Amino acid sequence: MRVAVMQPYLYPYMGYFRLIAAVDLFVIFDCVQFPRRGRVHRAPLPDGDWLTLPLAYHPQATPIAAMTLAPDRDARWQAALAPLAWLSAPLRDRLAQPLPQVLIPLLETHLRGTCADLGIATPLLRSSALAVDPALRGQDRVIALARAAGARDYVNLPGGRALYDPAGFARAGLGLWFMPDYHGPHMSMLHALSTAPAAALRADLATAPERAA
Repeated sequence: MRVAVMQPYLYPYMGYFRLIAAVDLFVIFDCVQFPRRGRVHRAPLPDGDWLTLPLAYHPQATPIAAMTLAPDRDARWQAALAPLAWLSAPLRDRLAQPLPQVLIPLLETHLRGTCADLGIATPLLRSSALAVDPALRGQDRVIALARAAGARDYVNLPGGRALYDPAGFARAGLGLWFMPDYHGPHMSMLHALSTAPAAALRADLATAPERAA
């Protein structure tokens, strides 16, 4: 079984969904520290700007699973959506729903919704539901999660080539694979889902991972 473990992002680029489509189980990596300068809470827009969720203040070491949104989140979110006139009606309706207090259910809801739009049937599971040693870090934690999920192969986005050692995965009984770099047109999934034909989006998913040397 092929498994991927990735932090959840708010409407990430198509390469992220290629990864989900390429595995048998996608583990939402929510048991790690929230990256303040990362893409967990913000989605790229076609003009180079970002659509950003209004988060509450939390200490730096807060894990993604414990992050919450600001008390005035709905008003701020509606104001952020208002200028995006190109959003399709179905997507605007999905985004315009009242925001929950906790971040991770919201991210999971939108990941599942996009997977449904793209015809991806891969099951999603939060890493916080898997029993692994919380003291593990980096590659060791990813390996523990993959094994707890029943993986024989671990698949990652191409940026993971600089992070993961194939020999370490082999010692754990796991094959290490990477998705190829994404050079397609759909870097803003919000814009793609609103403007591109569904058939074109689904055709853009068809990419196989490559085994690490």
